[in-house]
Amino acid sequence: MKKWFLLFISVLTIIALAACTTSSGGDDSGNEGNDGEGNSEGAESEEKVLYMNNGEEPTSLNPPVGFDSVSWNVLNNLMEGLTRLGKDDTPQPAMAEDWEKSNGDKTYTFHLREDANWSNGDPVTAEDFVYAWKQLLNPETGSPAAFLGYFIEGGEAYNSGEGSAEDVMVKAVDEKTFEVTLTAPTGFFLQVISNPAFFPVNAEVAKESPEWFSEAETFVANGPFKLESWSHDSEMVMVKNDQYWDKDTVKLDKVNWAMVNDTNTEYQMFESDELDMTNIPPDMAEQLLDGDNVVIEEQAGLYFYRFNVTKEPFQNAKIRKAFALAVNQQNIVDYVTKNKEKAATGFVSPGFTGPSGEEFREANGDLVNFDPEQAKKLLEEGMAEEGYDELPPVTLTYNTSESHKAIAATLQDMFTENLGVDVTLENTEWNVFLEDQKGLKHQLSRSSFIFDYGDPVNFLESFVTDSTMNRTGWSNEKYDELISQAKTETDEEKRWGLMYEAESLLAEEMPIFPIHYYNQVFIYKDDVTGVVRHPVGYLELKWADKK
Repeated sequence: MKKWFLLFISVLTIIALAACTTSSGGDDSGNEGNDGEGNSEGAESEEKVLYMNNGEEPTSLNPPVGFDSVSWNVLNNLMEGLTRLGKDDTPQPAMAEDWEKSNGDKTYTFHLREDANWSNGDPVTAEDFVYAWKQLLNPETGSPAAFLGYFIEGGEAYNSGEGSAEDVMVKAVDEKTFEVTLTAPTGFFLQVISNPAFFPVNAEVAKESPEWFSEAETFVANGPFKLESWSHDSEMVMVKNDQYWDKDTVKLDKVNWAMVNDTNTEYQMFESDELDMTNIPPDMAEQLLDGDNVVIEEQAGLYFYRFNVTKEPFQNAKIRKAFALAVNQQNIVDYVTKNKEKAATGFVSPGFTGPSGEEFREANGDLVNFDPEQAKKLLEEGMAEEGYDELPPVTLTYNTSESHKAIAATLQDMFTENLGVDVTLENTEWNVFLEDQKGLKHQLSRSSFIFDYGDPVNFLESFVTDSTMNRTGWSNEKYDELISQAKTETDEEKRWGLMYEAESLLAEEMPIFPIHYYNQVFIYKDDVTGVVRHPVGYLELKWADKK
């Protein structure tokens, strides 16, 4: 297995080296790829245009709000943070050319590049980071990514309404010097801030035009590309940003993004040369997976389902576990998705290596196993505890997608066969689905998680009480304490032990159940090179080319 995450026993050493030398940057979200028709001999002036499909309209191009893969795909190429994940998936200098740590490794001082500019010519300043990071934590923003800012001193208090913006320990020392103080030493902080949620915002532009991010005409970029046009729900066009500090590295002139959420249609567009890369439709996987130009890379993430513990019958843990154990994950990846994913028997995906040298997933073992007999037993016990003679009706909700529909229909059959329970299916469009899930309006709903940074606590922290990423209504005081300790513990052996315990508790309570770990499977045109797909879900076109 490719080890694309930092070996945490030496994480501080690696990050220190990164600081001394140089970091770079669903629903679903490698190292390959690029485009269709490139420059031919004698036609050096021909534009290099890459044609891609984003699947959906971005939720938002306001960095703290667009916290999903369909927003990240675009944002990570239009903008850039202090660090950016490099081709090796580790943090490299980006807007910040260097930095130093002090105050027991809790304070970071970042020095911005003198040639770091916005696409309108304005300099990127430390104040732009102060403005953006406080917007991320402002409770009025309602950012689903705000919890990532809790590493910052005063961040959680401000976001929860118990503190003020002035208490958030970020400041502009001068125009090109940005300082942040953390609540505790955090060895993976440079990974965290490569996430699009920590991108800067041009403070002057935002104050004059609060909706600057909603249209191409008002959007200002500081990354490899800038936004030329945006036909909502149809197409976006990015062009090379001539103000970008590393513009000489960028080889593409333009990127056209379609928004087609059907994989079969996407593949047909690829076959007719309307797209330069494509996902593989599940019903064509067997004939295409072993073909030319197919790239399969691991991805840190989980496809799973959420129970709403505030709605019957899923207030009962035994009933939740019954539904979870009635699911044959191996059959789903073998016969439904068919993209060589790994069936998930735990929540933290493979690829995270701990201080002992053992992978998290291997160390904590299988926590959720298909067991129809135990599922029936648990269902009977749970119904007895609740006084049910008949199980209340159950509706399973998923957002519109052929692959989501296929998995949902398979689950429906499994619940009927293994539990004797009839489940109703319901599908809604992405934005409606997401808002309803956040509002705890669903009873049982599909979900996905792509890691925001390279540490197992990133997934586990999503299910603490009141997390915007929780979306289950589940709350457990012991779990909250384990995660709190894991985020501040400096002894790596102890920290990983806390995370093992937390994941085991999550499996015991089962507010969610896993389906499969993610991978990334694409077919590229022959002349496409240099597309990087990071395991944590960011797509990179900075190094992409069409030969």
